[in-house]
Amino acid sequence: MEFSLSAEQRELKEAAAAFARAKLNQDLAERDEAGEFSLGAWQACARFGIQGLPVPAELGGGGSDILTTVLVMEALGYGCHDNGLIFSLNAQMWSIELPLVKFGTPTQQQAYLPGLMSGDLIGVHAMTEPESGSDAFSMRTRAERQGDNYLLNGTKLYITNAPVADVVLVFATDPGRPGPAGISAFLVDKGTPGFHVSRNLEKMGLRTSPMGEVVLTDCLVPAEKRLGPEGAGMAIFNSSMGWERSCILASALGAMQRQLETCVEYARARKQFGQPIGKFQSVASKVADMYLRLEAARLLVYRAAWLAQQGKPALSEAAAAKLFTSEAWVQSSLDAIQIHGAYGYMKEAGIERDLRDAVAGTIYSGTSEIQRVILSRMLGL
Repeated sequence: MEFSLSAEQRELKEAAAAFARAKLNQDLAERDEAGEFSLGAWQACARFGIQGLPVPAELGGGGSDILTTVLVMEALGYGCHDNGLIFSLNAQMWSIELPLVKFGTPTQQQAYLPGLMSGDLIGVHAMTEPESGSDAFSMRTRAERQGDNYLLNGTKLYITNAPVADVVLVFATDPGRPGPAGISAFLVDKGTPGFHVSRNLEKMGLRTSPMGEVVLTDCLVPAEKRLGPEGAGMAIFNSSMGWERSCILASALGAMQRQLETCVEYARARKQFGQPIGKFQSVASKVADMYLRLEAARLLVYRAAWLAQQGKPALSEAAAAKLFTSEAWVQSSLDAIQIHGAYGYMKEAGIERDLRDAVAGTIYSGTSEIQRVILSRMLGL
C-alpha cells in the first residue's frame, strides 16, 4: 500500500478543506438548534463537485476512485463543522447514486444522476422499518406485481433526507417470495400518489440532517422504476454498504484532526497553577490518546478504501474501520470536552455538538454490535 498522496490528491484535499471552511459553517449553531437543513450549503457542495465525486466520468461525474473520495470527505470533515450536512451527503452518495451507477438502466441514470450531482435533486434509500433495523431483510413493506406496475405498502422509519428528498430508493419484499431473495428496490418520486413523509424526527445529534418516516399506502410504481431485476434488493443494499462502511466515517477523521489541533492549541494557551495545562500529564496523556486514535482510525479507513479500490474483498476491514472510527470519535470528543473543562461543556465551544453527532456513528450503517458480529464471524466464530 502506497502511503504518499499524489499531487492531484493533495491539491483536491486542500481545496476541499478550504471550500468547507469558507462556505459551509455559516449560522451553524442556530441551524443546529432549529434542526434546519441548509439547501444553500447542499447546492454549494454540488457546485464544488462533492455529490458527483464517485460517479464515473462517462456518466457526468467526477470519476474519483474510492480512496480519493475518502480523502476529499476527510477534508470536508476537517473544514466543515456541520456534521449533519456531511451525513446527508453520504446518505445520498452511497445509498442511491452508486446503486444507480451499478444497477440502473441508461434511462434511470439519465433521469436521476444529473440532478443528484448538480444539487437540483436530493435522494436517499429507505430500508429501515419500525420492526426491521439491524435485521434489515426482515422487512414488512410489500411490493405486489400488478401488470406493468408494483403496488407498494408499508412504513419506513429513520430515513435520512426523507423530508427534503425528491426521490427515494424503497426496498420492499414480494409476499410470495419470503426472505432476502424476494426483496426488490424501487425508485419512488416525491409526489407519487400513496407516498408521503408523515413526520420529521427530532434527533440528539446530526440535527441539520433531516430525518423522517416514509409511509406507502397503495403506492403504484411503474415497473420501469424498479432498480435492477426482481429479487436484486439484497445485492443492491450490500453493494452500497460496501462503499458506505468504507467512506461514511472518512469525515470523522477530519473532525478528529480538527479536535486534536484545537485541543493542542488550547492546552498551550490555557494556564493553571502558573503553567500551561498541557504540561500536566493528565492533560498531555489525553492529547496523546486523541492522536493515537486518529492515526489508527485513518489507517483502518485508508486500508479498507485501498482494498476496495483494488477490487479485493474488504468486509472485515470495512467493519473494523467503521467500528473503530465511530467509537474513537466519541471518545475523542469526550476528551476534547474534558481538556476544555467548563468551557468545553458550553454550547458556544461547539465541542458538545461534535459529541452529539459522533454518538450516531456507533448506530447508523450497522451498529457497533453488528460490526463486532461481522468481525467475529469472519474470524470463524
